Amino acid sequence: MPFLDHVLQPPAYGWNDKKGKLIKPTINQILTEFFSRLNVIRDRRNWLPFFSWLKVLCLIPFFFIFLSSYLSWWTVLAAFIYSMIIMGTHGTIWHHRYCTHGAYKFRNSFWRFITQNLTINVIPEEIYVISHHVHHSKSDQPGDPYNAQAGFLYCFLADVNHQPIAKDLSVSDYHRVQLLMKHTGVSGNTYGQYKVWGSYVNPVSALITWVLNWSFWYLAFYLMGGHALACSLFGAAAFWAIGVRTFNYEGHAKGEDKQRVGTDYSENDKSINQLWPGFVAGEWHNNHHLYPKSARSGFKPHQIDLAWYYIKMMYKLGAVISFKDDKQRFYERYHKPYLEAKNRIHGKEI
Repeated sequence: MPFLDHVLQPPAYGWNDKKGKLIKPTINQILTEFFSRLNVIRDRRNWLPFFSWLKVLCLIPFFFIFLSSYLSWWTVLAAFIYSMIIMGTHGTIWHHRYCTHGAYKFRNSFWRFITQNLTINVIPEEIYVISHHVHHSKSDQPGDPYNAQAGFLYCFLADVNHQPIAKDLSVSDYHRVQLLMKHTGVSGNTYGQYKVWGSYVNPVSALITWVLNWSFWYLAFYLMGGHALACSLFGAAAFWAIGVRTFNYEGHAKGEDKQRVGTDYSENDKSINQLWPGFVAGEWHNNHHLYPKSARSGFKPHQIDLAWYYIKMMYKLGAVISFKDDKQRFYERYHKPYLEAKNRIHGKEI
């Protein structure tokens, strides 16, 4: 069985039926799976998805403190910019283009560390990276961990129900997980430790990283704007942490066929280019599915790509030593032929 077919822990309801068709679980099945996988008392190997949602729960009080005590025009503006633009763009820069696809390379671990910690730590790299490789391999097919055709809740709770790695990987398969994660700089378990904890990332390392990251950013925000700014931006992080879980459902058109000729060229999946995620986070998703290893996905002039601007800036500064840019390939293979065909048709009509 191919590695990506079994690297993720399958849900109790399965990926597909005996005929190979996507299983669309009921809401009750999804919620039962969700709370079962958060149960660290029953199985300590559930610690990583539990840890991921624990961070979200710890951020929520900041959001209510922001609303009740620090609501003003400037804190709302700061929260909007931080959640919608800064955290969204950082997710694209770090988790998406670097950790998963290796679209660019850092000069050294110092610049990697700086980029990793540009924002409040929320999403564990392991949960994102391994499952996203599967997503590209099986996009909108059974086994895709956030298959939009199975509904909103299927995608929204995917980080718990579908994205953790399997708990029974062989030595060779776990070694492949290590290879996919090695460049991220995240401290990994040995195979023996993996058998105990059910994850690549070490829980002690994850806990220390979380505490240090949050402590640094709360202090930094406090020095810049007191508790008002600190609570506002930590509250904004809560808003982003919940909102980002809706992206793949929306980015794959809610499981429907909404691709537009001349806009969405990747026809092997249901991904679409959307203006808002593109403008605020560089997530031109259909372009990305065409060229997943490209450090730029905003190919057309109007497709603003803040993540690409950061990567290019770091390259100019010498912090990034190489990157892959598929803009020219996109134009030559897809956009120019489309325009030529369109002009031919238009000419005949005239």
